Amino acid sequence: MHTRMIGLRLLAATALLAAAVIGCQPDDTHKQDYNPLIDDKTEPEPEKPTDEGLRKEQYRPQIHFTPARNRMNDPNGMVYAEGVYHHFYQYNPKGNDWGNMSWGHATSKDLVHWEEQDVALTRDDLGDIFSGSAVIDKDNTAGFGAGAMVALYTSAGSAQQQSLAYSTDGGKNFTRFSGNPVIRNNDDNLRDPKVFWHEESGKWVMSLAKGWAKGIEFYGSSDLKTWTHLSTFFVPLSGRPDLQWECPDLVRMDYKGGKKWVLIVSVNPGGPILGSGTMYLPGDFDGTTFTADDRDYPLWLDYGMDNYAGVTWSNTGSRLVMLGWMNNWSYAGNVPCSPWRSAMTLPRELKLVEYEGKPLLCSTVVKEIDGIAGSWKEAGSSWESMDAYQLSVKVALDKNSTITLSNDKGQKLVVEVYAADRKIALKRSAATGDTSFNGTFSVPAMQGPLCTEGTEVTLDFFVDQSSVELFTREGTLSMTNLVFPTGIYNHLEVTGAAAQAEIRSLSSIWK
Repeated sequence: MHTRMIGLRLLAATALLAAAVIGCQPDDTHKQDYNPLIDDKTEPEPEKPTDEGLRKEQYRPQIHFTPARNRMNDPNGMVYAEGVYHHFYQYNPKGNDWGNMSWGHATSKDLVHWEEQDVALTRDDLGDIFSGSAVIDKDNTAGFGAGAMVALYTSAGSAQQQSLAYSTDGGKNFTRFSGNPVIRNNDDNLRDPKVFWHEESGKWVMSLAKGWAKGIEFYGSSDLKTWTHLSTFFVPLSGRPDLQWECPDLVRMDYKGGKKWVLIVSVNPGGPILGSGTMYLPGDFDGTTFTADDRDYPLWLDYGMDNYAGVTWSNTGSRLVMLGWMNNWSYAGNVPCSPWRSAMTLPRELKLVEYEGKPLLCSTVVKEIDGIAGSWKEAGSSWESMDAYQLSVKVALDKNSTITLSNDKGQKLVVEVYAADRKIALKRSAATGDTSFNGTFSVPAMQGPLCTEGTEVTLDFFVDQSSVELFTREGTLSMTNLVFPTGIYNHLEVTGAAAQAEIRSLSSIWK
């Protein structure tokens, strides 16, 4: 993505609560007047740390992917091939601010340990390289060779158009298609192609977001090079009419012994709280048209502030694994991270279950996390500091509870469990850690539904140096948030209902 969000000037403190209600615009991004064809963005690169200090900086995530240096946002081109998970991502190879949009590249064999590769795609005469996807062309439909890795992405110059590049050496090198763009456009509201093979109709299907024009365009192709418009999808979003639509992903999922389609779309500004958010729409797809179930939208994938632009890996069979950008356009350019900026969420497995007679999209951290986990131990009220950890708190739902994580400096993250309403509320304020870098970062409370009918609930906290990802054990709720405490939280207090807590260490993926 993306150059088209309107900036937000920081408002006076008295106006911030109102901004949370109506949504806000990011203050750091997406200059509409930026022309990548004439603006070289030749600012000097930031001073690089020594290798000895690299990935040991304050706030540096230890179990989440971050580039060694420079700014990152949306995951792109996520594809699995020959035992390797490829993760491309929006990247500025020249600095720690937004600009020079390229595709960075990292690879993993286990979804946990990542190896940063050379930058895969940089801008050309069609513009910056915005978000997109990649597929493995097993049957050589495009003519680049059986098994070629084919990337579809948005070329963002004077307009947002769709282009193609391919690799025949496992993603190490890409060749741009001479016929680019493969889908022409005349404005800035067509982007982020996500492509999959639709077996029943025997064609590739592409989802494209319409940005501020709102909605999703579907295209079809037999060869990945020539595309035909199939249909347009749009539903009104209750209470949120002015959101731009981005980063679509149409997936088919197991559901009640059969199959069901789910369309995932990131929207901004005005997620579950404010700024960025990701919604999902269950429905049906016939190879041409997507029809959403008759429900009140948006339905949120995550009820925190910091899970955006997430898409699933292709070529993984029936397993659906998603990765999201762990940040928010409201303050993405201000978070106190250097010489890198932004991390990805932990990879999450998606499943569709029935709750109260309707489909509910659930997400849990992938099982591969066990590969860096220590043994479970009783948590107690405190523990020695660790690189990162998973804390599991089981609480009864016969009365309200308060779960407080804190550190030796007295900084704390508070989660309220409301038993009767089956909701939780997480508070992120100056008490949590540093919030001074942007006035929209402090949030009085963000709420989400537990979506459970039992007499107790187990909450899993995945705690890293600058983030807390919270899930119900079954994944019926997820809540992802950045936090910037002076030191990792290492104290626990639970009041209210009866509770049990266990903890296990998660080792740094960089050691």
